[in-house]
Amino acid sequence: MPPALASRSFGVPRLPLPGPQVATFLPTGALAFIRALMYASWANGGMSYPKLRTDIDVIPVEHRGRRLICLRDPLGFNSGPVFLPLETLDILRLLDGRHSIVDVQAEWMRRRGELLFREEIENLVQQLDEHLLLDSPRFQTVRREIERAFVASSVRKAAHAGESYPADPQALRERLSECFTAEGGPGEPERFAAQNVLRGIIAPHIDLRVGGPCYGWAYKQLAEHSLAETFIILGTSHYGTGTLFVPTRKDYETPLGVVETDRAFIAALEQHYGGPIAEDDTAHRMEHSIEFQVLFLQYLYRDRRPIHIVPILCGSFHEMIFKKCSPLEDSRVRRFVDALVRTISQYEKPTCFIVGADLAHVGPKFGDPFPAQGMLDRIEREDRALLQSVEALDPEGFFQSISRDDDRRKICGFPPIYTFLATTDAAFGRLLNYQQWSEEATRSAVTYASMAFYASPPSTDR
Repeated sequence: MPPALASRSFGVPRLPLPGPQVATFLPTGALAFIRALMYASWANGGMSYPKLRTDIDVIPVEHRGRRLICLRDPLGFNSGPVFLPLETLDILRLLDGRHSIVDVQAEWMRRRGELLFREEIENLVQQLDEHLLLDSPRFQTVRREIERAFVASSVRKAAHAGESYPADPQALRERLSECFTAEGGPGEPERFAAQNVLRGIIAPHIDLRVGGPCYGWAYKQLAEHSLAETFIILGTSHYGTGTLFVPTRKDYETPLGVVETDRAFIAALEQHYGGPIAEDDTAHRMEHSIEFQVLFLQYLYRDRRPIHIVPILCGSFHEMIFKKCSPLEDSRVRRFVDALVRTISQYEKPTCFIVGADLAHVGPKFGDPFPAQGMLDRIEREDRALLQSVEALDPEGFFQSISRDDDRRKICGFPPIYTFLATTDAAFGRLLNYQQWSEEATRSAVTYASMAFYASPPSTDR
C-alpha cells in the first residue's frame, strides 16, 4: 500500500499499488511534535529553495477514475513510492532549487487564481524530505552512508528479495520452478548438457512476477546446452553513472546463497583493456538486471557443479543513436569489445553469455503522451522485425533498426544486446518466446523476449 502525504490540501487515500511494487505509510498524528522539531531543523538547514531529486521516477497513474502521480526512488534510498494528486505536479515542477516557497505560492496563484498557504507547501516539502525525495543535506548524508557501506563490502547483497521475489529460500525455489512449469513456460529441463554448444542467451529482466515463464524458455536452453563454468552476465544499467561498462568484483548474494565472481577473468579483462574499466561499481547496488539472472543460475546449478559469474552493467548508448554513429565506431565501445573478445579467447574455462535485457517501453510511465494499449499489435510487429537482426547475429542491423526512429520504443536492452552481438562467436540464433506486459494503471507497456545462440544448431529441438 502506498503512503499518502498527510497534508490538508495534498493528502490522498490509501491505494493498492499498481503493478509489482512495494510501499509504506507516512507517519501521522502521534509524531506531530517530532515533526515540528524536525521542521525547525529543516528550516534552518538551507531548504529555503527546496530541490526535488532529479533521479527519481515521476509516474502518472490512474486509480478508480482519479489521476495521480507516483514518486518512486529507483535507487532504493527511501522506503517506497509516494502517491500525490495530479495537481501537485504544479508544485513539484518548481522544486528545482531556484524557486522559494514564496515563488511557489505566486506561481500557484498565477496558474490557478487561488491562494495556497505557505504552511501547506512547507508541510509537503518537509514530508518529501523525510522520504528522501529532495536533494537535501538529509538525503546526501543517507546516500553517503549507504554507498560507503556498499563500496566497503566484498559482497553485493540482494536488493530485491522480498519484493520482486520471495526472501524465503524454499518459497523462492518454488517460484523459480513455476517459471518453467507454469502456463506459458517450457517445462523443467529434460536433461543437463552433454555438449557445450550454447554461446549465450537473452533473458528478460522484468519483474519475475510478470515475466517468469519467459525467463524459463532461455534458462531451459542454458541447462540443456551449456557446459560453461563462468557466465558473463551483461545487464542494462538503469541507473548509470555515465560510464559505458561497469564490472564488479563483488560476489552476488541472494536468499539461495552466494555466487562467486570470477575475479581472475575480470583481472584479465582489465589487463587487455589497459586499466580499470570503471571508477567504481556503485551502479550494481540496486540494479536488478543482473540479480534476477543470478537467481536462475543458482536454481539450476547449485547442487550440480560450481559456477562463477562476471557481472557487467552496460550504460546508455543513446549518444550513438543521436549521432547516427555505430557503437563500434566509438573508441570506448571498441576498446571494451576487443578486450572482452581477447579475454574469452584466451581464458582457460568455458564461458557463456547471459544478457539481461527487456525491449520496448511505451506509454505515459516512460514519458510518452499517449497510452500503449491501442498500439500493442504494432509494437509487436516492430519488435519482431528488430529481433530478426538479433537472430541473424547482426549488431549493425540491430543498431540501424533502433536508430532509424531515434529509439522511439525505448529499447532498454540495446546496450547489452549490441555488446553481446559484437563479441560472440555464435553462428546460429533463435527466438524462443516473446511477451508483452500491459500495465493498465499507468496505460503503459513493456515487451521482452527470450533467445538462445549456438555454435551450431542444437542436435535436438526444444
